Amino acid sequence: MFLKPILLLGTLSIGALSPTSSFAASQSEYHKISDNFKHNFHSQLKKNKVPGGAFVIVEGNEILKLSTYGKRTKGGSLNVNADTVFRLASVSKTFAGTLASMLVTENKLHWQEPIVNYLPEFTLADKQQAKDINLGHIIGQSTGLMPNSYDNLINADVGMERIINKFSELTPMCKPGVCYSYQNVAFSFIQDAIEQQSGQSYESLIQQKIFSPLKMDTASIGYDAFDKQTNRAEPHVKTQSGFRKVKVKSNYYKLAPAAGVNASITDMSKWLIANLGENPGVLSNRVIKDVTTAGVRTTKELRRRDWRAFLDNAHYGKGWRVYEFEGRPLIYHAGWVAGYVAEVSYSPELNIGMAMLLNGESRVIAKLSSNFWRDAFKRADTLAKNNG
Repeated sequence: MFLKPILLLGTLSIGALSPTSSFAASQSEYHKISDNFKHNFHSQLKKNKVPGGAFVIVEGNEILKLSTYGKRTKGGSLNVNADTVFRLASVSKTFAGTLASMLVTENKLHWQEPIVNYLPEFTLADKQQAKDINLGHIIGQSTGLMPNSYDNLINADVGMERIINKFSELTPMCKPGVCYSYQNVAFSFIQDAIEQQSGQSYESLIQQKIFSPLKMDTASIGYDAFDKQTNRAEPHVKTQSGFRKVKVKSNYYKLAPAAGVNASITDMSKWLIANLGENPGVLSNRVIKDVTTAGVRTTKELRRRDWRAFLDNAHYGKGWRVYEFEGRPLIYHAGWVAGYVAEVSYSPELNIGMAMLLNGESRVIAKLSSNFWRDAFKRADTLAKNNG
């Protein structure tokens, strides 16, 4: 039986939860879970013939387990190691939400500001509807636009100026702030606001405010930065005859906030530790609370294979998803871009976090992640029962 705290996720502020909850298991208990996960990670990647991958599990400011698997390139001689750089795909959104929130806390941006203040060329079929979309809607995936608007044009490598002009043909499916509307192109409009208010490029500001102070030494933004990496994981897509290496596609790098971050598993350990509140000089509790406060409900997430058995509710925060995992808050985001998949998640209640990076498209990542949290919360319940 799970012990369930009372949660009102529609207004829940996850960042306010204490990491020293009575549900938290001891470090030795987490070491057992970490050892089991390492075995499962390696066996499942081998079974599914994924070329390479890496994972990390942290508790507080400590790495409990970091492990790598396989090759940077299928059939190659170079192993994936702790500093091998992967594309993060949509996990990049967690950095964008945080960076924007940092500027909000500094009163340089305001969530209620219309996006047209920074991107006047953006409009919709009804111009007033475009003016109603604010920065909070952009970063909170609640613009009301049709989901994934013009991702097809990004896939076709169409220029951003032309794509932005195409929005003038759209009519929203709901008012801003009312319904969930996952975006990549529109989400990345936040870059214009960030750059205009900071006076710096998105790349330089994220380096200054996040990567450098957290000592994320291999993290970067963009295609050119990734292309220069000598220790990088190459992308692989799954075909009927197995995984096949492909070229790195640059198209989604146009959307730096949505899909532009590159990082190693070592970098991800530092990102998780900061989000657990262990580096408040860089990532304040106020920012953590802001980005993990539940916004629009995301019912589609409740139907996800491998997750649907565990999720009671799901919302989007600001660049992070806010799950209710069998009564417990879980902060989460996944990413996929041609040849790569990534996941990052953490429990503010248990004070642990986990990230995985793979250089082959495989659904096994979702199975591994959901089962890890099932085991972690189950162990916490067992300990609470034994101590009670």
